[in-house]
Amino acid sequence: MEKILLYIKHKLPFIWRIIELVNDVLFYAFHGRKFLRVTLEIISQHDLPGFTFRKIQYNELAALSILINSQDSKRLAFFKPHGFDDRSLNRAVRNPSFIMMGAFDGNKLVGYFFLRCFWNKKCFVGRLIDEPYEGKGIGRVMNQIMYNIGWQMNFRVLSTISKNNHWVMKSHAGNAAMVVRKELANDYLLVEFVRPA
Repeated sequence: MEKILLYIKHKLPFIWRIIELVNDVLFYAFHGRKFLRVTLEIISQHDLPGFTFRKIQYNELAALSILINSQDSKRLAFFKPHGFDDRSLNRAVRNPSFIMMGAFDGNKLVGYFFLRCFWNKKCFVGRLIDEPYEGKGIGRVMNQIMYNIGWQMNFRVLSTISKNNHWVMKSHAGNAAMVVRKELANDYLLVEFVRPA
């Protein structure tokens, strides 16, 4: 099923957009309000000295655009959760099934992470940290927030990772929650982050 959906997403964008719209309606109807409440609760339970974490609001999209567009193209080669133009960011922040969150150093957005949710109780996670802020524990807290939101909602927490993305492969090397579920085309892995027993 994942192969079919990935093919549609990358080769048939018009059909993918229809699938997304149907999913957005179903996700909001079945999970939306509770998911938002749980998201805000989980974020409030995690902190890191010197940084704050919160759900990204519409008025913070300019900061998100600056963060994304200031990254080296190599860092974005495997990070494509949505388009990076203003229209795509506006659509993403209004999408009830796309939970956008940020890590802030004061008022400066230094990290972006998200859950892309589906009505059938699966969510895909991803994150991006500004290079000067790597190695400060931000990614660890982002992971805790994303995983715990999904787990609290009884969603499967998934991601697709390229074997060629050395930064991500290195950052997940010691991730005890990560289980490889499937090898996908083009050297990608479907991984699941499983709640510890």
